[in-house]
Amino acid sequence: MDIYPSIAFIGSTLGPLFLVDPEQGACSELFSAFANLDAKEAGEEWPFVDAEEATRLIAQMQQGLQGDPDDLLWEFRRLFAIGPTLKPAPPWGSYYTDHEGAICSEATLELRKWLRINGIGKAGEKEKVEDHIGQMLVLMSWIAENRPDLIQEYLSKHLLTWSQHFLKILQVSTKHPFYEGLASLTNASLCGIRDELNLQIVYPQFYR
Repeated sequence: MDIYPSIAFIGSTLGPLFLVDPEQGACSELFSAFANLDAKEAGEEWPFVDAEEATRLIAQMQQGLQGDPDDLLWEFRRLFAIGPTLKPAPPWGSYYTDHEGAICSEATLELRKWLRINGIGKAGEKEKVEDHIGQMLVLMSWIAENRPDLIQEYLSKHLLTWSQHFLKILQVSTKHPFYEGLASLTNASLCGIRDELNLQIVYPQFYR
């Protein structure tokens, strides 16, 4: 079974939802697609996740999309938008693995070096630091489609080393059902990919 298209699907579908302000409209079709899904049918087809769990999480995301759009917008900005206040769940891997909580620290530089060595440019939004969760999911999609020989190394050495830690923090930090469902579905999908590829992950020390 060729699992790379399914890995690419996960990255390209979920990654932008961590990156794009709902008011910008760049993800409007993606938000509409989620809102109009048949949750049970989509859950049964969702790769790497138990159908019942995927159905429940997609329905939770839909519940969030049925509410006030301003609530979704402000929760995105509270969680992910650049600003002077500390985010409840900062979306950068380096924040959790650096002793000082610095963004663009050793983990970021290692990822940047890996991308350069392998001749891979930046995917997603160019102004985002490379180890932003949304940026890394979009990059996962690109690698699965264009350099599948590198996907296991990318996942085991860069994305999966911190994604579960962050996504669990996001699950309990968000005040909105859409982002709670998104965090849970992303975590379940990445754990499913890890298990499907039989990856052994060496986890770093987390400082927060």
